[in-house]
Amino acid sequence: MRYIVVIITLLIGTGCTKVINVTLDTADKKYVVEGVLTNQTGTCMVLLSQTKDFDASNDFAGVSGATVQITEKDGPTTLLTETSTGVYQAASLSGTSGKTYTLSVTVKGESFVASSTMPAQVNMDSLFITDDEAPGGNRKMANVQYNDPANVANNYRFVQYVNGIKEKTIFVRNDELTNGNRTITKLRYAKNDDNEPDNSIKTGDLVQIDMQCIDSAVYKYWYSLNRSATGGGQNSATPANPVTNMTGGALGYFSAHTLQSKTLIVR
Repeated sequence: MRYIVVIITLLIGTGCTKVINVTLDTADKKYVVEGVLTNQTGTCMVLLSQTKDFDASNDFAGVSGATVQITEKDGPTTLLTETSTGVYQAASLSGTSGKTYTLSVTVKGESFVASSTMPAQVNMDSLFITDDEAPGGNRKMANVQYNDPANVANNYRFVQYVNGIKEKTIFVRNDELTNGNRTITKLRYAKNDDNEPDNSIKTGDLVQIDMQCIDSAVYKYWYSLNRSATGGGQNSATPANPVTNMTGGALGYFSAHTLQSKTLIVR
């Protein structure tokens, strides 16, 4: 009898192993616009590409031949030049806090438009590194200190580079809980998977932090992109495209924001 039990157990164990082939339908391609105008010359850039199927490579495939321009409200219009495939720039163009700018992209009979107002700059007072608890043990993390202005809604995005490599974590904050306070924002980042390069901050590394003051629409884009990518929130639904300020059916965003950077060598 015991032999019969063993045989049945083996059959159950092997019978549960099954190869499932998932067929993913192809979707209609959409244009993706990623536009940036800052208060610094040489940083204005618009990337134009198209979405890809899930199993396609993740390389940037730029779209050439578009007409791309940025117009200041009650001001001039600047035509951007295509400097490489899908990359459009205006090297001498910079923005001013308080002014609204409109990006328009026309390609193959389709037009996409987005507007963004550049906020006032909030100064990044200091950048420092601390050792903090994290899953898997303590990790070094960057901290940004600044004075959040009172009586005005402020939104921030931070971009972290370690030895010139951009951290993929999306860092966005608003001042709902810190309005008018001296604020320290800790940039908590997840550890890369084992099959990816180690992204830990280590002694001797060169860390650069870019601080952007962004408008509310751009904040919603980055916040929704982060929530969709991580599945954050107790009531999170199926991942969806982030909230865009582009009209005309394109994905992506246009951000007119201030930009400042600080660097340090980790001790």
